[in-house]
Amino acid sequence: MPELYSSRHIQKVLEHHGFSVISQKGSHIKLRKVGEQTVTVILPANRKEIPHGTFRSILRQSQLSGETFLK
Repeated sequence: MPELYSSRHIQKVLEHHGFSVISQKGSHIKLRKVGEQTVTVILPANRKEIPHGTFRSILRQSQLSGETFLK
């Protein structure tokens, strides 16, 4: 079974790849990358483990591969 990542780790990786925090409302953080195509990702905040389905959704939204998040 693949490793579960924390929201803090995912946020750091996204920021390393050009995303910046736009806003936070409640327990969700909105990150955005502006370039040729604007990409927005919604990330649950303050979670020790992000479920696999949510992580796959974040990968799909961010257009990054799973290998990018390996520690």
